[in-house]
Amino acid sequence: MIKNELEKVIKSAVSELGIEAGKVHLEHPVDLKMGDYSTNVAMVYAKQIGQNPRELAEKIVERIKAIPTATGLLLGVEVAGAGFINFYLKSEFFADSVKDVLEKKDDYGKNEKLKGKKMMVEYTDPNPFKEIHIGHLMTNAIGESIARIISAQGAQVIRANYQGDVGMHVAKAVYGLLKLGYDGSKIGELASAYAYGAKDFDENRKEITEINKKIYERSDEKINALYDIGREASLRYFEVIYKKLGMFPTKQGKHFDEYFFESETAPIGKEFVKGNIGKVFNESEGAVIFEGEKYGLHTRVFLNSEGIPTYEAKDLGLIKTKFEKYPDLDLSISITGNEVNEYFKVMLKSAELIEPQLAEKTKHISHGMLRLPEGKMSSRTGDVISAVGLMAEIEKEVQKRMEKKESLDYDKTVEQVTLSAIKYSILKSANGKDVVFDMNKSVSIEGNSGPYLQYTNARINSILEKAKQENIKSWEQGTQIEISDVEKILYRFPEVVERVGEEYEPHYIAVYLSELAQAFNSYYSANKIVDSGDINSPYRTALAQAVGQVIKNGLYLLGIESPEKM
Repeated sequence: MIKNELEKVIKSAVSELGIEAGKVHLEHPVDLKMGDYSTNVAMVYAKQIGQNPRELAEKIVERIKAIPTATGLLLGVEVAGAGFINFYLKSEFFADSVKDVLEKKDDYGKNEKLKGKKMMVEYTDPNPFKEIHIGHLMTNAIGESIARIISAQGAQVIRANYQGDVGMHVAKAVYGLLKLGYDGSKIGELASAYAYGAKDFDENRKEITEINKKIYERSDEKINALYDIGREASLRYFEVIYKKLGMFPTKQGKHFDEYFFESETAPIGKEFVKGNIGKVFNESEGAVIFEGEKYGLHTRVFLNSEGIPTYEAKDLGLIKTKFEKYPDLDLSISITGNEVNEYFKVMLKSAELIEPQLAEKTKHISHGMLRLPEGKMSSRTGDVISAVGLMAEIEKEVQKRMEKKESLDYDKTVEQVTLSAIKYSILKSANGKDVVFDMNKSVSIEGNSGPYLQYTNARINSILEKAKQENIKSWEQGTQIEISDVEKILYRFPEVVERVGEEYEPHYIAVYLSELAQAFNSYYSANKIVDSGDINSPYRTALAQAVGQVIKNGLYLLGIESPEKM
């Protein structure tokens, strides 16, 4: 990668000045006219050796110009401002990068930084007896993207789903089933039953709490039957949603490699906690607690006064289960909403005190809320905005805007654009931020949207088809070309993928793709790409093809498909 080569050149130059540089920071100037890379290395080390930053920068530049590697890579290098050093790459490099994209195709952007690593990504995590709501769209989009990104860097990825099939929410739903006379086999009835139980909870807390206990103990035949039917109906329905969200089925026909359940982790977590009373946990008023204040955290209950494990204990059981099943697991990543951030810190601290290696190999990534302009949803009252409901509304809007054509697989394309609208809206923001879903902006084929990127790729496919019809010859390297802003963005894709693999932030890919698409569309407006009488047409066609390939690769990493036509 060119960035790594430049880092070596800079380190070599500063070393000649008696400076041992650690990590060299390189970035791309916002203004492409200011160079292809920029470093502040002179400003970082000037104070250390008692020199003016600009003067040190000029000395570094002198030495860089004398390094043969630099001469082969750079068109120019200059000092800017108070001591920044800007680098300009040779046009041959950009031509080579276009060729590199065309040769590697779907593999362009991949690397082997995580080769040999086994990593689990746990995400989506819907609870049986409740609907998949729009919050689950957040964790699904982020988790699926992260799974694809680390897989693209050579890791063996295990997709996992952790579901709350026991707990008060289940008890509320079963209570509702009993009162309403439903058998639990229909998803709509389960949603109504949960809403009924949630509404009645304050007045009938004792009865619902007793149902919760019976579910854990499996002590009531009628409750067991309702529970089993409702749980199975929920899990079947969830698989339908996963397919609708564009997830690939596994060899077993499901969409995750592992399914963990609270009913399984609860007893494991309970024994884990009980075995560490007096060491990590303490008894308090009949419950078992972790005194988080000792570590700057909150005190949390792990076993309640009836001996039933709380979420904290269940999650401890989950961590233990994951690493017992996969002892060679290098990292387990859990994606959740940021409302459980403090709770997760407490749970991980308790794990660290019991088995430090489990906490060290567990990473928590949290995200904000997905909101509609009306405000945050509420599932407590049953007034939940379902994922299916939102996607149906988006689909209707896409259908209004998309013209039916004979050459178009209309239904499939509508589905692809619908998913693009929602996933890109989520993934273009940093993980921790709330997302307000704007229907008009999200489905638009103009501006910063998923459909805009899909439309750009479809436009490129149309260009390539026209080039084929006009028999435009393949571009041969060596032909005189003029480098545009497109090439100056195109080659950065592998860097972006590498960065996302380190920081687990898919929004860097979304931002990059938007910038690349805008640059290409400006280029398309200013240049006739397909012209059999123009000697530059083969190169311009090749450039368009390379851009389309990178957009397709990037969208794939975001969990978005690229329709060939729109």
